[in-house]
Amino acid sequence: MSLEVILGILLLISYFGLIYYAAKGGNLMLGFLIMAIIWVALGMIGGKISWQVAQTQVFQGGPESWGATAVVVIFGSWFGRILVETGIAATIIRKTVELGGDKPLITTILLSIVTGLIFTSTFGAGAVVAIGVIVLPILFSLGVPKPLAVSSYLMSVGSGMYVNIVLFKQMQGIFQGFKYDSNYLKFGFTAMGVQLFIIIIMLAVRLRKSAVNHAWAAQGTQSAGTYTTQHVPAMALITPLIPVILAIAFKWQPIPAFIVAVFYALFVCRKIKSFHDAEKIVTKTFYDGVVDVASLLGFLFILPMFNKVSGMVAPFFQAILGGVMPRSPLFLCILFAIVAPLGLFRGPLTVFGAGSATLGILNAIGGFTNTLLFPLIYIPTITMNISACPTQSWNLWSLSYSKVSTKEFLKSGVLWAWIICIINSLIVYFMYGV
Repeated sequence: MSLEVILGILLLISYFGLIYYAAKGGNLMLGFLIMAIIWVALGMIGGKISWQVAQTQVFQGGPESWGATAVVVIFGSWFGRILVETGIAATIIRKTVELGGDKPLITTILLSIVTGLIFTSTFGAGAVVAIGVIVLPILFSLGVPKPLAVSSYLMSVGSGMYVNIVLFKQMQGIFQGFKYDSNYLKFGFTAMGVQLFIIIIMLAVRLRKSAVNHAWAAQGTQSAGTYTTQHVPAMALITPLIPVILAIAFKWQPIPAFIVAVFYALFVCRKIKSFHDAEKIVTKTFYDGVVDVASLLGFLFILPMFNKVSGMVAPFFQAILGGVMPRSPLFLCILFAIVAPLGLFRGPLTVFGAGSATLGILNAIGGFTNTLLFPLIYIPTITMNISACPTQSWNLWSLSYSKVSTKEFLKSGVLWAWIICIINSLIVYFMYGV
């Protein structure tokens, strides 16, 4: 047995060890740091990595390469805080409930659509929590069973992530050169539409007329008005769409788009009456936005170390997997559709888990373009992990807030999330694999 094969086997053993560690709820920042060290050591034994390369390209160059992405994450989280502090998010939700009137199913569907639209640009656990404490009590008051209410809200948040430029920038750090343009957005908006459509079907199937009544709907409409006492002008309600419109229609970069949207919201909502007011609210919301994503930033600075080294040890994977891994785009898309639940519990199909190692293996054996792999790995990452997995930070908060058990949450949403993954995986094939 050659040295390359032996090292390939050791790499695979460590890969499955990471999957097990992630599924048990281990700290992923530490997990990927340990993996990067192990894979660097094995690469050095195999003669593919020198200590100088390890220092400059992996441990130093990896985190440095992610600096631009981290800045976008911070500004996106700041924007989310602005939507909350100005009362824009609460007002949009209140008006949505009023529009639904005394029809609980219609109100719930409208809330799902509006939530998805808000999170096309908003990012951060703070924003999800702040909007969740408005939306979830309304859903409960409408008579929506708690597990269903939590699943529909979190899946709605996830739907917007398909075109969310902050999340996209994080993925872009892994897929160098992939752009937020019409080529991607035709998939992003389609996938978002599919997820919202399945959420609507889920609500229609599970919200029987016997489960809700008009009294609950009236109570929900009345209670929605208590979540904000701030006056928000109608023209402020377009704020969540401003970064997306500027990025798509005018090709703006995300940070200037967020800055314009932030100050548009502050001026229209009359939050800046003096320079002192500007100093106070900008400082507070920016600070809160950074706190919201602090743990994510730590993870994002460690992950590039692993991404860098995974490419360097590619020959060892090729030695043992080159003849057995799928080569056909159709087969790969079908395989991803079938095993999509492996995106749960930070498994091998979520980028913010062991999925980064899966990408390393797929890139190592070659044969697939980033145009195909990017949206394909995005689907379980968003629909399974972000939308339906209890290991996601804001999902865990939702379970604690609503007193819904992990078992109830998984039973409520995973099957529907799987259906979304199947449909979107086939869409990826027809868009990029043919």
